[in-house]
Amino acid sequence: MAVPKRRTSVSKRNKRRAHDSLTAPSLVPCPQCGEPRMRHRACPTCGVYRGRKVTEPRGE
Repeated sequence: MAVPKRRTSVSKRNKRRAHDSLTAPSLVPCPQCGEPRMRHRACPTCGVYRGRKVTEPRGE
């Protein structure tokens, strides 16, 4: 069974983890109501996507 010959150094471990951080979703204002929404998705507030009403607005 294969076993590591040397202990992985702190810098080597941290370099490997450099790309593991999470990024916040990019939000754009809805052209219809101005509320922030995720790109390429229907607005959860007004239910409009690309100028058409596709869903019912979420009740708040």
